[in-house]
Amino acid sequence: MIEPRTRRALMLVNPNARRGTAALEPVIERLQAGGISVSVERFNSADEVSSDIIRRGDDFDLVIVCGGDGTLNSAARGVLATGLPMGILPMGTANDLARTLEISDNLLSAADVIIAGRTRRVDLGEVNRHPFFNVASIGLSADLANGLTREAKRRWGKLGYALAALKVLARARPFRATIISARGEEKVKTLQIAVGNGRHYGGGTVIEENAAIDDGHLDLYSLEQDNVFKLLLLFGHFRRGTHGAWEEVRTDKSVEFDIRTREPMPVNTDGDIVTYTPAHFLIRPAAIEVFAP
Repeated sequence: MIEPRTRRALMLVNPNARRGTAALEPVIERLQAGGISVSVERFNSADEVSSDIIRRGDDFDLVIVCGGDGTLNSAARGVLATGLPMGILPMGTANDLARTLEISDNLLSAADVIIAGRTRRVDLGEVNRHPFFNVASIGLSADLANGLTREAKRRWGKLGYALAALKVLARARPFRATIISARGEEKVKTLQIAVGNGRHYGGGTVIEENAAIDDGHLDLYSLEQDNVFKLLLLFGHFRRGTHGAWEEVRTDKSVEFDIRTREPMPVNTDGDIVTYTPAHFLIRPAAIEVFAP
């Protein structure tokens, strides 16, 4: 009888993630019992993640990323360059990519998904050459990302998002932008423009009710509402992804978008400010192989 070959995994751990200090020993033991040898590497900055994957990629059969959505975005370039399949151990605050892929927040259950070995290919979004799995946005979400500290995430978790969001809403003002897509050029006055690659963002909000992370296109919405507190009426629709039915919400689908503003504005990808407008968005279909149930 031929013994199955042991798979070699590079495990990258973000100690600054909300659950970054969680004990990984039981998870590593579970992986090793499932035929996966694990080499653990901790990093202190997002810039290290992809470079470590590329530098050490030839020595491993898969990459396991431990952290939140920002950490996964940081790993995307390295995973794309090496072609290694990526396992996810959700240790962040929102864990929206894990939610999209139906990977449990329970780390042992997430490890079992990797052991089972079933993979699927997912799309990758990019804005000004910065990769993202879930959503990139300009306006309210970028202001929220600027105002939500690491300490607030660690202390309050998802409640921290809600508290920071109320502060952002209280001082929100519309801005003018130009959206360029396959349908042409549109000038808008908006509170937020969001471009989604996956399905979930912001702790479970849905970018569009039919959105999927392997549908080959980006989903855009522009929130053209002057009364910011009327947004509370839209809350349930955003959770279900049906906000596009409201006349104050402009929607579009495309494989590329360009967004221009009068002055440079920050662009937020899954909680991190990574670039500024003008912003060029594109999709890389079926770019990344991930372990999924």
